[in-house]
Amino acid sequence: MRQRTRVQAGAGPGTSALVPARARRGQIARLAAIVLLAAACSPSSAASAPDPRTTTEPEPTAQSPAGQVAHEVVTVVRGLSNPWSLAWLPNGDMLVTEQSGRLRIVRDGELLAEAVQGVPEVVARGQGGLLDVALHPDFETNRLLYLSYARPREGGGASTGVVRGRLQDDALVGLEQIWVAQSAGRNHYGSRLAFDAEGYLYVTAGDRQVSARGGLAELSAHPSQDLSTHYGVVVRLHDDGRIPADNPFVGRDGALADIYSYGHRNPQGLAFHPETGDLWLNEHGPQGGDEVNLILPGRNYGWPVVGHGVNYGSGTRIHVDTNREGMEPPVHYWVPSIAPSGLLVYTGDRFEEWRGSMFVGGLAGQQLARLSLEGRTVTGEETLVRGMGRIRDVRQGPDGLIYLVFDSPGMIARLEPAGG
Repeated sequence: MRQRTRVQAGAGPGTSALVPARARRGQIARLAAIVLLAAACSPSSAASAPDPRTTTEPEPTAQSPAGQVAHEVVTVVRGLSNPWSLAWLPNGDMLVTEQSGRLRIVRDGELLAEAVQGVPEVVARGQGGLLDVALHPDFETNRLLYLSYARPREGGGASTGVVRGRLQDDALVGLEQIWVAQSAGRNHYGSRLAFDAEGYLYVTAGDRQVSARGGLAELSAHPSQDLSTHYGVVVRLHDDGRIPADNPFVGRDGALADIYSYGHRNPQGLAFHPETGDLWLNEHGPQGGDEVNLILPGRNYGWPVVGHGVNYGSGTRIHVDTNREGMEPPVHYWVPSIAPSGLLVYTGDRFEEWRGSMFVGGLAGQQLARLSLEGRTVTGEETLVRGMGRIRDVRQGPDGLIYLVFDSPGMIARLEPAGG
């Protein structure tokens, strides 16, 4: 089902009301179709660092980026149950993961009733379930599909896991377990997947919501600072799960050789810049302190020793500082939190003014953030698509449009240039 939805003309950035196109006719509908969404950035809500490789304190970004673009939101498909991610097959079909454990197919604009068979058993509880989906870079020849999920642990609970299988006749066959996180906890599975240009697979794993309390000694002993575990890490693997010989911690005593970076909290956005090859990640802070990070091999991103968030409810201090020698500062951060999920660096031709921008979905914020990039520096932010629901994922489609996965309500929508 495809339905066009639009922002009402005259609605402010904080009160945008989206309505079906059928509900408006004539001149009113025409006015509703075209709108410039106002920027929503202020020094108190977001900040950026001039160089992510330094340890200097990020400075607030006060200005909004140039190039605000008239656009409209088009509903592509409804009726999904807590969708988490999507990917396109070469034939134009969309694969969509549902957190409950189903992998769905959208074909010719319609959501098929039957789910893909052969998906692994998942722990669909809390933040767990069937999570990310990614195609092997050579999918057209090998038909390999990758899924991340909350994998049942012997004795109870779950860990982040990754499987791969071949997609044949709308079913997964030859399923292989290629990676399992050495971690346990309540939530914070991380679970994003991304392939680089050389075919290496990167996987995020969250800190499993392990409590962070105490002074420097106690925070430094948190599992996210422990290289012998998979709490709060990005791992780098061969496409079959083997560990690359040039990973940064290979041969280091007490360190897991698959770890690429560490000191993360709950990374739910991961993407390579298609033109520069830079690896970008966003992660949830606690109450405030959500981050965008440039991921470099072997680096420590500081959780929970440093950060910009505070304890939920009480607002009491967590970190010893906002930055510390030997720990990477964020390129951009949010206070208050938007609960970022999904990340896209746009390189399409349907929105020329947005080429090179980074797009980040917001769960608690129910928004889409556009960050303008100059090299590795965020130079501004504007808020798009406010108030439609919790945005779990952001993807660029084969048609050059920007697709949004809303986990609530369960739907996929896309941004199109206003007026066609």
